[in-house]
Amino acid sequence: MFRKLFILLFLIIIFHHDPADAQKKKETLLSEKMTQMMEWASKRSVIRMNGDKFRRFVKAPPRNYSVVIMFTALQPQRQCGVCRQADEEFQVLANSWRYSSAFTNKVFFASVDFDEGSDVFQMLNMNSAPTFLHFPSKGKLRKSDTYELQVRGFAAEQLARWVADRTDVQIRVIRPPNYAGPLLLGFLLAVIGGLAYLRRHNLEFLFNNNVWAFSALCFVLIMTSGQMWNHIRGPPYAHKNPSTGQVSYIHGSSQAQFVAETHIVLLFNAAVTMGIVLLCEAATSDMDIGKRKIMCVAGIGLVMLFFSWLLSIFRAKYHGYPYSFLMS
Repeated sequence: MFRKLFILLFLIIIFHHDPADAQKKKETLLSEKMTQMMEWASKRSVIRMNGDKFRRFVKAPPRNYSVVIMFTALQPQRQCGVCRQADEEFQVLANSWRYSSAFTNKVFFASVDFDEGSDVFQMLNMNSAPTFLHFPSKGKLRKSDTYELQVRGFAAEQLARWVADRTDVQIRVIRPPNYAGPLLLGFLLAVIGGLAYLRRHNLEFLFNNNVWAFSALCFVLIMTSGQMWNHIRGPPYAHKNPSTGQVSYIHGSSQAQFVAETHIVLLFNAAVTMGIVLLCEAATSDMDIGKRKIMCVAGIGLVMLFFSWLLSIFRAKYHGYPYSFLMS
């Protein structure tokens, strides 16, 4: 009897863990992880992670900091142009946070490249890039922790709003100075001023209806094609499926668009407009009947063909739209 009690007491002593010691080990481990993350963040605003780093510093407890990770494929053989554009915006966001006066160890930014952490992609059942995920300091991933790239685009300002919504950390995006816009505007004003100076004795071109009509038409085409939406949302130029390699230039949703889609719609609208102009000229011009017939046929062809393509794009984005013309 005493032998059994002795054995039981011996086992209790061996396997007994002091809660204070366990808490101390947890705090020590957390401190080591935090120190390492801060060291990496001091060197790079976006911490590069592989599978081992991801499992140790993101997935494994304890962790009292959030991590915003961009899963990407930047190697040249992947031919992911969108990944490079998204990476630039992500770098702008991370730098804005890292070098702000409000910087804390509450949020870190990191990236996992497919060629350096393919096991992480498999772990998360991820088959597309770029993808942005927020790993909260406590709890499991929620649906809102996945950034809606196709809807919101990858502009740094949009990412900052999403990060603020998930972490309550407000990041003021500060972009490096870009002198291309002011230089282009200055060059354009210089050209206009030079032309006005050279023709200072004959400024009738300023009162030319065709010049102002063409300028207004260009402005209308640019605005109706969605250029302002691109400027605000910062969508990708196109989307390449990493699994099939297929490139999509038209977004399949009515809530978003690609930059390439804007260019396509602009060209189609311009072609339809050109067809209308040709029809008007054919009806009112004083040219011989043969040329007017050619202009009429060309105008009808442009309007029918490109309007049909525009309608097919509309059908592709607004699923269930019942009408089509020439092509479905």
